[in-house]
This record gives sequence, C-alpha cells and structure tokens, in this order.
Amino acid sequence: MTFASPWLLLLLLALPVIVYLGYVRRRTKAAVLYSSVEAFRTLKPSLVHRLRRLPDILRVLVLALVIVGLARPQKGQESVVVSTEGIAVQMVVDISGSMMAEDMQLGGQRMNRLEALKRVFRSFVAGGEGLDGRPNDVIGMVAFARYPDARCPLTLDHGVLVQLIDATKIVTERSEDGTAIGEAMALGIDRMKDAEVKSKVMILLTDGQNNCGDAQPVEAARIAKALGIKIYTIGAGTRGFAPYPVKLPSGETVLQRVPVDIDETTLKEIADLTGGKYFRATDGDSLARIYGEIDKLEKTKTESVKYLDYTELFSFFLFPGLGLLVIEHALRSTRFRKIP
Repeated sequence: MTFASPWLLLLLLALPVIVYLGYVRRRTKAAVLYSSVEAFRTLKPSLVHRLRRLPDILRVLVLALVIVGLARPQKGQESVVVSTEGIAVQMVVDISGSMMAEDMQLGGQRMNRLEALKRVFRSFVAGGEGLDGRPNDVIGMVAFARYPDARCPLTLDHGVLVQLIDATKIVTERSEDGTAIGEAMALGIDRMKDAEVKSKVMILLTDGQNNCGDAQPVEAARIAKALGIKIYTIGAGTRGFAPYPVKLPSGETVLQRVPVDIDETTLKEIADLTGGKYFRATDGDSLARIYGEIDKLEKTKTESVKYLDYTELFSFFLFPGLGLLVIEHALRSTRFRKIP
C-alpha cells in the first residue's frame, strides 16, 4: 500500500499532544465541592465508570483514521503488456541424393545429413536441443534437388511445419537428382518478398554445388539483397570424404567413402552479399550449434510496458472514522454526558 500524500501522516505526531492537553484540561476543570467522599471509596466502580475514557479514546481514533484517509492510501496493481514483432524465416533445404551420406553425429547417434537437419530444424522451430523455439516468427520451407519445391508457405502454424519437415525425404530418382541452389533461392525469395515484417532471413543448407537450373546463386543473392533479405548459408558434411550407403548387387547395403564437394566460395559470397554469415557443419552437433548461433543473431523484437493501476483505499479509513465519530457523539450525549 502507498500514499498519494504521505506528508499528511505527519499530523499523527500531533495526537499525543492532543491527548496530553486533554489530560491537563480534565485536571484543571472546575468541580463540585463536597464535604467528604470517604463513604464512596468502598464502592466498586461500575462498568460505566470503568469506560469513562471511552469517548476520549474514540475521539483519538477518529482523528487518526481521518488523517490516514486524507493521506489517500492506495493499492497499486501492476500489469505488463508485452508486444512482439516476429521475423520471417525461409528455410531452403537440400534434399539431393548426397544428403544420404551418413557422416553426422548428433547426441552420440549416427545418422544421415537430412535426418540430422530434421532434428535440429525441429528444435529451432519448436524448441529443444538447447534452443528456445521461434513462436512469434513466420517460417516457411523450400526443399530442392534438381527442382525446387515450396513445401510450406510462411506460417505461424509451426506444428504443420514440423510435420512437413518430418515427411521430407531425400530424392532417389536419378532424373530428379541434382543441386539447383540458384533456383531454390529464387523460389524462396519469391515466397517471402511480400511478407509484412521488418526483418527477412533465409537459411540455405546444402552439401554440394549448383549444377543445374537457369538461376545462378550469386545473382539470386543480389536480388535478395535488393529486397532486404539476409541469407545465412550452411555447408553440410565432413571434409574430404564421407561414408555413403551403396547397395550391392547382392542386395546388401554397405558404406563406401565418397569425395565431398561443397562450393564454399559461392556460399560465402552469398552470405557476404546479403549481410549474413557462412557456416560449415561437419557433424550434427556442430549443425545444432550453428542454428543456435543464428537463433541468437536473429532475435524477435519484444517490448514490455508496465502499467500501475491504483485503487483508492481512503474510504476504508474515512467511513469507519465517521462511524466512530457518530458513536462518540452519541455516548457523550447520553450515558457519558457530563454536567457542565
């Protein structure tokens, strides 16, 4: 509880003075002279006599309550209004055949590149694996091999988005295999250019180099820069050679070491052109750390405004004080009335 006029509480210091002056006044007040009161000393005092100071006590309480009421006691209730301003995030994910390489370790478990990406992406969107999630951001996804495919538009329905990434599979048909990075970027840019947000981010993950499609990655990056889209690029896979599952004529699947070929120069140029950053993910754990770093770099804007709503409490003091004043006046006018 607080007081709007706390300085008025200083008047409470005057109450002891008032009590003292009342005591002095009673001592000096004229009285009726009587020859002797010895005959009355043996009588027990009545209840009225014992309560003879009650009106004076009530008068002091009335003054105290009125002073506290005039100081305007208040009870403040704090309310916080939080406003959030999310960003647009477009995930552009390589699902070409090379993503089947099993060179990712995540939490001690061996898996292929796409499976590692699914787990990290799920945590990036919904939280987990050390990530808080992006509940206020609109997030979409484009998957690509030889041809780009808009798997999910920018949405706040992250449950559907997670289901779609879980259902994403690596391309196995030779006619559809390839790495059209430029085409995928162009589609991702087209899907987010009209998003009504202040910040637009694309996260491009690939384990190869652009080898099909008409659009060139660097040209697409220039368009992204003109539209205010920042691109973070991730080169996924170990350096040198990676274990890749190969099916033998006997039907048995074995892991064979195949060379890794990532166009890091182009990925770095894309990131530099748009104000983003290039990362190299050599295993699942480093991939999780990369998404964690992007999560910190691209924070949702949150503003909180505090409001204090005061409730006046003076009535809880003034009304009882007035009630006691009425009772005090009634007592002085009836049972405790004194003859002048």
